[in-house]
Amino acid sequence: MRESFIATTTELLDDDPRTALVLADISAESFVPARRRHPERVLNVGIREQLMASVAGGLALTGMRPYLHSYAPFAVDRAYEQLKLDLGHQDAGAVVVTIGGSYDASEEGYTHQSPGDVALLDTLEGWTIHVPGHHDEVPAMLRQAARNDDRVYVRLGLQENDRAYPHADRLHVVRTADRQSPLVVAVGPMLDPVLEATHGLDVTVSYTNRPRPFDAEGLRALAGSEVVLVEPYLAGTSAAAVSAALEGLPHRVLHLGVGRSEIRRYGSWRDHARAHGLDAPGLRASIVDFLG
Repeated sequence: MRESFIATTTELLDDDPRTALVLADISAESFVPARRRHPERVLNVGIREQLMASVAGGLALTGMRPYLHSYAPFAVDRAYEQLKLDLGHQDAGAVVVTIGGSYDASEEGYTHQSPGDVALLDTLEGWTIHVPGHHDEVPAMLRQAARNDDRVYVRLGLQENDRAYPHADRLHVVRTADRQSPLVVAVGPMLDPVLEATHGLDVTVSYTNRPRPFDAEGLRALAGSEVVLVEPYLAGTSAAAVSAALEGLPHRVLHLGVGRSEIRRYGSWRDHARAHGLDAPGLRASIVDFLG
């Protein structure tokens, strides 16, 4: 996904004079050729993520379309106030593209992990959030973002599904069961583990790579009385959105995602997924227990 981001953003810089890129050292070497061609639009501010966000806000106010990039805890957690004020309060737009996610960089310790990034952005107004499940889904997200001035977050990760679903900004049914059967919604890279976990179960599985704005209409159309939502970040992040979508309908919901307990043994991202119950066996156990 990171390579897709670098290639697509480089093309945007070459093709669209409105595109700018603001870096804070992360991936800077990969953009050296683009910086040589467009030194006035490819800026590296060093390890100053708050400044990165503030510079992007200033660029946006001049009519530019800035892309920001770093690890999720640096670009969102650390620069939250600047995203809130220099973008949101000014009603300025930018495209924030992160790597690392919840625990991709687990070997680096908790400094490089951000399971709460989407929940943080949920406290702010007007963010579109993309969580691709495959690298082939990334270019369209970035190119679509170049055509508007909204605030957009693209959350890249190491974990990928076997195939891409490029048009899954709304809920896309991947496996069909009876209309009254339980619905399992997988966000981004959670689709393949969910498909494995629900093999042989009488459930409908749907997928989205754009959890915000949440597809409330699609959820109401697909949901029976039982819904399971599986997200690759903090469990319960979408609870309010799901509750609002199903208001007035009798339902039970299970929210699965990264737990609030910190995993202090570093390991790999697969080890962390297993520890949080987000691998296929863990998901199946939780889903079967919920459905009885």
